[in-house]
Amino acid sequence: MKSIHKLAAVSAVLGPIQSVLGWLICGALFAGYDPVRQTISELASPESPTHILQSSFFVLGGTLTIVGAIFARTLALPGRLALFVSGLCTYGLTIFPTPLVGSSTAHRIFAIGSFVLSAGWPLFAMRFRKDAHWIIRPVAAVGQTLLQAALAIGFLIVWADPQATNVGVWERVVTTAQSLQVTVVVLVLYFSQRRVNTQ
Repeated sequence: MKSIHKLAAVSAVLGPIQSVLGWLICGALFAGYDPVRQTISELASPESPTHILQSSFFVLGGTLTIVGAIFARTLALPGRLALFVSGLCTYGLTIFPTPLVGSSTAHRIFAIGSFVLSAGWPLFAMRFRKDAHWIIRPVAAVGQTLLQAALAIGFLIVWADPQATNVGVWERVVTTAQSLQVTVVVLVLYFSQRRVNTQ
């Protein structure tokens, strides 16, 4: 198996940091915005005063995901492809923003694609080799996928309910959990391989 490149480790660290900073900064700049009730995507709506700034954070997040997919070479190729396409989906939901009033079908498709792929990539990235690290072995990979899938499905159910008043909270929990999942797996593999290489 190839090793985790340093670029993958750096992108994995920056991913959740820029994501949280993005919606925190933009939410503070958007007067009247309610992070409990409103989605992160609304910060990037064309009518939003933070449209360009939040869109930039989305593009940065998608780019970091793609960089991680390319350079996290220990992961099985299908898992890396899932992460890569997830990053492309982030570009897609940025290109097709959701309006503050109404909805965008294209945005929803790309957003759902991103959530699904970000939840399922550990399953496709797992290794069956006995010398593979436990974090990408079947038991751990399946467990990670089930956890992320449960969170993602819970969010999508709430998101689809027009009466829901806590969509923003759910989305932030899921996006942060999915981003941290990549961070944990990549860093565990990266530092594990460094220890082996220095012995």
